[in-house]
Order: sequence, then structure tokens, then C-alpha cells
Amino acid sequence: MNMSRASSLAPSMFLLGLAAAAGAAPAAPAKNAAPAKAASAADKPAKPKANAGVKPTRRAPLAPLPPGPDVAWSHAPFEVGQCNICHKSGDPKAPGPVVDNSNDMCFTCHEEIKEALAGRKFQHDAIDAGCTACHNPHNSRYKKLLTDPAPQLCYECHSDIEKVATTSKVRHGAITKERACLACHNPHAANVEHLLIQLPYDLCVGCHSTNDLADDNGKKLMNIKQLLTDNEVKHGPIAQKDCSACHQTHGSANFRLLVQAYPEKFYSPYDPANYALCYRCHNDQIMANATTTTLTKFRDGDRSLHYLHVHKEDRGRTCRACHEVHASHKPHQIRDAVPFGSGGWMLPLNFKQTATGGQCEKTCHNTKTYANKK
Repeated sequence: MNMSRASSLAPSMFLLGLAAAAGAAPAAPAKNAAPAKAASAADKPAKPKANAGVKPTRRAPLAPLPPGPDVAWSHAPFEVGQCNICHKSGDPKAPGPVVDNSNDMCFTCHEEIKEALAGRKFQHDAIDAGCTACHNPHNSRYKKLLTDPAPQLCYECHSDIEKVATTSKVRHGAITKERACLACHNPHAANVEHLLIQLPYDLCVGCHSTNDLADDNGKKLMNIKQLLTDNEVKHGPIAQKDCSACHQTHGSANFRLLVQAYPEKFYSPYDPANYALCYRCHNDQIMANATTTTLTKFRDGDRSLHYLHVHKEDRGRTCRACHEVHASHKPHQIRDAVPFGSGGWMLPLNFKQTATGGQCEKTCHNTKTYANKK
């Protein structure tokens, strides 16, 4: 049996969910989360709760688990038989009641957790239910004496997140692999809303920064960090560091965790409903009018070339045929090249902007020039 260090009891009180209810509201400070120095109500502002509306009522079993090969983690005082660290008696057969039934007893050893709770802006509501809501104070099958692993432990309170994460057509690998909830959330307290360990944009780019990341179907995902580093013209949401403008974090019914519909394939018959994501920001009339002199500059005279490209029954071009949706080094995120076929070949667009419009040279078609100015 592995004996955990004294830090096993509190430091890993698992986050009881993947994300807090949106819009954390101010609430009273959690019990014992404030510094030991007494202060008046005027001196101590209310500490915002990370998941207001989720009421932690869970009470995990506190008794020691029967010895077994899977019970591999033990609280150090229990392991060495020093029951009087927490109980009134040191007799392992009759330890009696605990010295203090509040989190204060845990904080006498785990001072770093007490300091984090007092010093950070947002606190997990589960703290109010006590350390033993998530940790067994004696031994456990899981690291940090957790009563269940993540994300199962988190789902016991956050059933709404469980439903999204487990039933969505497209699931986020960050939840189902490795650290699960803790990949993004601190289980005790944080300075970012929803107990995030970093600002959302930094979290996303931090993971999507390798060349070997793949989706659940094994399809390779783009190294977003490298793309953004190499290309200065950012899509609006990226420039604002707002990945959630287009992506959901826990699960989605749409391709690539998108918040609304967008064609998954390179070619797609035009249907406005399939571009609901884009039309959250962009004017859908750009694609609805075959002629215009005001809606778009991508036109030859009054003939809309946006309309021309997308309105094809069998091979309508989707936005990605010409635009890189995250960033490019050309205006309007025009791409240098696009994937062609399943072999990985990149088809050059060879787009050039001119004084009167622009041109694409020997790409999907022969060289064609358009003029939107006389």
C-alpha cells in the first residue's frame, strides 16, 4: 500500500463539475475560508461563489475501506496509526469522535489550501459541504483520497454538465482523457470565473499547441497556437480571445464543438440553416442576393461572387474554401491553400488583391479577375 503524504487529504478536493452555472453571483464567504484574523463585515467583502445555484449536499462514506489491492492510497496519520491527529483517542479500535468536525481540522495540516481559499477570488461551493464531501479521510482507491475519480465525482453534483458531456454527438476529449475536469478547473479556488486555472483563451491555445492532437475519429487537429503565431490577421473572435463565440467546451451537437451549425464538408449545397454559426455575426443577405453593389466587395461589377461560389447544388463552396477561420496573413483571412481530396495535398489559391478588386490565378479554375471599382 502506498502511503500518501500529509497533503493527500485536501489538496485535491475534486471539482464537482466541469463548469459552474454561467454568471457567478456574489455570495457569503465559505465557512473557515477567511484568514484567521478577525474582521468586521465591512472589512470582508463577500467572496463570489464559483458555481452559484449548485448546492453540494453530497456526503461520502467516511469509514476506512477494507484492505485490498485496489485500496492503494492512505492518509498518513491513519497509515501509521496516529488516530489522535484527528480523533480524541489514539486507539485505532476506538478512536472516538473527531476533534473538530469542520474544515479547520484539515487546515491545521493543509495550510496551503486555507491560504488559497482566502486569497483567491472564486471559491468552490463544495468547500461548504466539507473536505469529506470529496475525500475519504482514511484511505481510498484513488489518488488524493478521492471517493470517486473525475469526472464521475464531479457529475454527482453537476448532472447538467454530465448530460452534455456524455450524450452530445461531439465530445471534448479534454473531459474524457487524463485529468478530465482538472485539465481546466481548480477544485478549490481560483482567480478566474468557473474556477478556471487560466483565462479561457489561454487554456484552449495551451492544449491546441501540438501537431499530434486528434479528434475522437482520429482526424488530426490543427496546431492553433502555431497558426496564430504565424498569421497576423485574426478572425474577430480570435482577436478578442473568445473561443466560446464559436465553440462549446463540454459537448455539442455540431462538428468541432461548434455552438451552431456549419458545414462539415468542403463542398455543401447552400442552405442558410447550415451557416447559422457564421450568421451570428455576418449578414446572411451577402449570400442571398445574386447582385449587389453594397453588401460585399467580392463582386464583379454588381455580380456577387460570394453568391456565385456558394449557390451550387453539388459543389457549393463553404466558407473554408477561401477563408481560414482562425487566422491568415492576408486580408479577410484569405487562405494560401486549401486541402484537396483525402491525400493531404494543399491546393494553392494564389489570391492577389488589386487596386480595383482581385484575382485568383490557376487554382480551382483558370485565372479570373474581378473588379468592384471603375
